[in-house]
Amino acid sequence: MPRAIWNDTVIAESDRYETVEGNIYFPPETLLQDYFKPSDHHTTCGWKGVASYYTLEVNGQSNPNAAWFYPEPKQAAENIKGYVAFWKGVKVEP
Repeated sequence: MPRAIWNDTVIAESDRYETVEGNIYFPPETLLQDYFKPSDHHTTCGWKGVASYYTLEVNGQSNPNAAWFYPEPKQAAENIKGYVAFWKGVKVEP
């Protein structure tokens, strides 16, 4: 079962997920919400749309904009609407 780990803590885990461009996207209900803080950061993907970000806060440490999701993706990416992917040192085990 895929899980995301940062700062020696599991922050998301699910047997339901989507893989896009080599990234595993976790359903929002599988996130351990206490570790996720909304960020004002946004980026745009030509085919997925505008991404929003979370900053991770685990064990007193912060990892700004380490998780992203598409709240309103373009039609081609509807399968990952609201799903969350990770980078910036977050280990995702398949």
